Amino acid sequence: MSAKHACTAPHHHVHDASDFVGVVERVCRERGLRLTPIRANVLRLIAEAGKPVKAYELLEWVRSGKGVGADAPPTVYRALDFLMANGFVHKLESVNAFVACHHPSSAAHSVPFLICNSCHSAVELEDREIVSQLEKRAKELGFQPQAQTLEVHGLCARCAG
Repeated sequence: MSAKHACTAPHHHVHDASDFVGVVERVCRERGLRLTPIRANVLRLIAEAGKPVKAYELLEWVRSGKGVGADAPPTVYRALDFLMANGFVHKLESVNAFVACHHPSSAAHSVPFLICNSCHSAVELEDREIVSQLEKRAKELGFQPQAQTLEVHGLCARCAG
């Protein structure tokens, strides 16, 4: 059984959006990536939200002056593509929303998510055993996995209590 990791706590792991963006800026410099102002702004908005954020919400926030950057949908989507491709945010496929990655300095990775149907919180369940078991079983069946999306819906401890 895998050891319990701090990221499984039932609250959003990104406590300070400015610090989070600072870490991503450092990682981008180390990797030779360009974190443009719109990319940084979209990342900051996601980190500040503390819950999954839909792309149209991000676009509305940018348009309403909550941040800097262009307000055209393709610009926001390109920023999201960059942030996902480099492991800074995750996309929750079942709810079509985005969350900040708990470990933005690590390489892009697959993680299961626990998504509350009541308060809409999402917990990044960092458990490499689950990820490797899924990959192992798929390969045993002759399937060549290219990506994993595991999202478990239910009620978080706060909403269930």
